[in-house]
Amino acid sequence: MTPTDEMVLAEQLGRPARAVAGVAWRCPCGRPGVIATQPRLPDGTPFPTTYYLTCPKAVAACSRLESTGVMAELTQQLAQDPELAAAYQRAHESYLADRDALGTVPELAGFSAGGMPSRVKCLHALLGHALAAGWGVNPVGDLVRERVGSFWEPGCDGLS
Repeated sequence: MTPTDEMVLAEQLGRPARAVAGVAWRCPCGRPGVIATQPRLPDGTPFPTTYYLTCPKAVAACSRLESTGVMAELTQQLAQDPELAAAYQRAHESYLADRDALGTVPELAGFSAGGMPSRVKCLHALLGHALAAGWGVNPVGDLVRERVGSFWEPGCDGLS
């Protein structure tokens, strides 16, 4: 992560980013879009969100999608599709392994993000994971990515 990335993150978040392990995904414009965070904040507080969505356009796209009630729809899909549920379980395990690689926090054992592995709770966390990990790792995150589309267009600057 560069000093410029730190400045961009502060602009995106409206505050300095905390416990950043690195940039996990960059927007096509080159600015940070997802950061990986340490599993503990500097004050020692456990922080379960390993992949934190920072791009304001992506955050807004997820918020718009959440306002349509898609979380309940996707949770129902998980309950009805054993293959999707199994892949989502694997995404949960992948997320836990990624976080454990950054540090072990007993208070967070078995807890990932976004409602994994049995429900869909936070599209922001699931999209962050899908962008950082790449296609095919988090099937629900991939569905969110498909639904929000090219959120960075038009006029990508990673800030607005």
